[in-house]
Amino acid sequence: MMASNLASTDGKAYFYFITLMRALAAIVITNAHYTGIYPSDYIANGGLLGDVMFFSVSGFCLANPKLSFVKWYPKRLWRIYAVVWVITLVFVLLGVYHIGSFKDGVIAFLHPTYYHFVASITLLYIPLYIITKHIELTRRNYALLAIGLFVAQLLLYVFLYDKSYYHIDTVREPMIEFIFFQSMLLGLFFRREFVTNSLSEKNSHRRGQNIVLWIALVVVMGVYFASKLLFVKRVSLSEFQIANQVVLFIALILLFCCLRSLEERLKRLSVKKIWKVVVFLSDHTLEIYCVQYVLIEAVRNWGLPFPINWIVLTSLIIVSAAALRWVSQRLISLVKI
Repeated sequence: MMASNLASTDGKAYFYFITLMRALAAIVITNAHYTGIYPSDYIANGGLLGDVMFFSVSGFCLANPKLSFVKWYPKRLWRIYAVVWVITLVFVLLGVYHIGSFKDGVIAFLHPTYYHFVASITLLYIPLYIITKHIELTRRNYALLAIGLFVAQLLLYVFLYDKSYYHIDTVREPMIEFIFFQSMLLGLFFRREFVTNSLSEKNSHRRGQNIVLWIALVVVMGVYFASKLLFVKRVSLSEFQIANQVVLFIALILLFCCLRSLEERLKRLSVKKIWKVVVFLSDHTLEIYCVQYVLIEAVRNWGLPFPINWIVLTSLIIVSAAALRWVSQRLISLVKI
């Protein structure tokens, strides 16, 4: 895994910037859930940014499925549900989750589960697979797909969406699936671009161009977070809240390009010990996501002062995620699909 950026593991190319991006997604998502932990909840922000980062990474990594759908899809589901079932069962046994009926069991263990990511990605895998197998994702085809999706979202937004208050980034609402799938498509498109050398190594290392990209990323990120705050504070502007997702998508494009420009530097960094931390976070993203909700609520109720509460909570999440992955990986290897 630590060879070159095109080293093969299970027949798949390895990109260092994707490992970093997945790790950053885990950090951003977790940070957004730390309400009641920081001195100010404004610091606990960026959850949707982390979500779209992770969905785009998923699209990037699943660009070339070799198996038929009837073999590929169960394997994808099992890799997710093995983790979800283990942690859900643990929390049920601890009395954190309560299963009082058959319906409760279906909701907890099958769909939508206690984790919105599972409810979304298990459905979005289906159209993603169809596109990877049946559509050549040229720049023209990608543009048509992306624009078509946005037009469909815009029509629903104009005629059906409740624009009386800001909630465009609520992850349990159906409208969120548009930005999630747009992110997966973007990752899929960038993977095709990188592999076919449309974005060559030479072009990715133009220093002046990279500086402009990083400046643009900082500016767009600032606009994104400022717009979130503005829409929350000014209810009169909520009618235009879809603009927040447009800005977020532009930020995601810039983030991909900026992190891609670091590929060679990350390749050199991979021999350092700090890279092991990045790989750990990247490998444990799902487990970190699954354990954090309950642990955050528990530590929040302990009333510890900052930063002791942050240190205790983060340590518990890391240890719990490692334990969850150890158990779930053995379950996955034991029950092969």
